[in-house]
Amino acid sequence: MYAPQGDSELLLKALRRAPVPPGARMLDVCTGTGVVAFGGVRLGASEVHAVDLSLRATLTARWNARIRRLPLTVHRGDFLERAEGRFDVVTANPPYVPTASTAPPAKTKDRAWDAGDDGRDCIDRLCRAAPGLLAEGGVLLMVHSDICDTGRTIGLLQGAGLKASVVSRRAQPFGPVLRRRAPWLEYRGLTAPGQREEELVVIRADLVSPGA
Repeated sequence: MYAPQGDSELLLKALRRAPVPPGARMLDVCTGTGVVAFGGVRLGASEVHAVDLSLRATLTARWNARIRRLPLTVHRGDFLERAEGRFDVVTANPPYVPTASTAPPAKTKDRAWDAGDDGRDCIDRLCRAAPGLLAEGGVLLMVHSDICDTGRTIGLLQGAGLKASVVSRRAQPFGPVLRRRAPWLEYRGLTAPGQREEELVVIRADLVSPGA
């Protein structure tokens, strides 16, 4: 399970600025502990769904919601299979760390960050799915590292008919996983020689009505 870190904090700040419309229907993809989903409840969303593949994450999110007495519906599974209907707000902190391994993560916890050789396995799926997840006027907020190619994410979302841009940025030192993979990331050309810092970005994508 992925404990809240700098990317979760950045996503929460972007969510507070969005803002969440009163009575909104919200989906939090790759919810982890549920911290971003809880933010949506507190900001006025009336129906919040949180999805994660991890059993430990879903149990933790349910427990956290219970002890905080927050109305949150938690689903275990793939977000494309578990999300029903359309949402006014979709938030996502997907796995985005590139990995040399082509096999599924050997350890369950690695699912929280391993995302293919370019870090985009989940990001690309979410970009393609976004128009079908969002209600008219709905907003997607997704956080990931610039190592995963911010421009490609914006291009995919715009190509899907959404209005997309970076709304938040934050530079921070590599964490333990990226530090271990730094030589391989340099070899792949995903980072510059000697780079030990990444930029986190939050990308906002809006499903605007035709002619708006």
